[in-house]
Amino acid sequence: MAECNHNCEGCSANCGERSAPPKFWLNGNVKNVIGIVSGKGGVGKSLVTGLLASAAAKQGFSTAVLDADITGPSVPRMFGLHERVLSDGHFIQPAVSRNGTKVISMNLCLADEGDPVVWRGPVLAGVLEQFCGEVDWGNVDYMFVDMPPGTGDVPLTVFQSLPLKGIIIVTTPQELVGMIVHKAVRMAELMNIPVLGIVSNMAYFECPDCGKKHYIFGENHSGYDITAELPIVPGLAGLCDTGRIEDFDAGKYLDGVMKVLQAI
Repeated sequence: MAECNHNCEGCSANCGERSAPPKFWLNGNVKNVIGIVSGKGGVGKSLVTGLLASAAAKQGFSTAVLDADITGPSVPRMFGLHERVLSDGHFIQPAVSRNGTKVISMNLCLADEGDPVVWRGPVLAGVLEQFCGEVDWGNVDYMFVDMPPGTGDVPLTVFQSLPLKGIIIVTTPQELVGMIVHKAVRMAELMNIPVLGIVSNMAYFECPDCGKKHYIFGENHSGYDITAELPIVPGLAGLCDTGRIEDFDAGKYLDGVMKVLQAI
């Protein structure tokens, strides 16, 4: 039905596809689960996920990243993690970054991290359930879930099945991307998930000589208030490529988001 919000638990209609969405059990004491969402690919969602986890860890919080982008995982490389995760006979032990962030990702489960994952939606949902209940997460203050772009199968599964405290939407300044942000916001509203903030990536370039900000792609066109702006920073891509995202000081750029997270 056109008015369907895909939340069967609170629906009174008796449609032919009615079924209660599964709830995934998180193995450990995970206090706050935050989804990192983008309406489209290529806006820096995984980058923001990694920077938020790093910024929270530097403030003394225990952090984790669940890479729900099963077919396009990029989180492990940013943190310099390449070894396959192993089980202790009971649970899978997540990889741990230099600064203590726990990470699970499909790329940490493959024999060769260059192998493609060519699976359909139900199988991807099964992997997410394993990442939740079969990984020894331990005590975590903030778990950041790096979702695949769009509003398809996997984001819907995360929205329905994980105990999300809210989502952070990542965008870039172009007007076209702003239109896609609206779709992500509307999906969150349909699923009754709070939008905690919007991060504009590649928002501007700051001249190293005069300090003036140049909004290369234009000002904010999303139609929503921006919680934080990440500038174009020479060298940040290189840090991610070499597994040293934690060396970047993102706190001054993401301070607005961190204040929101600490208030939930």
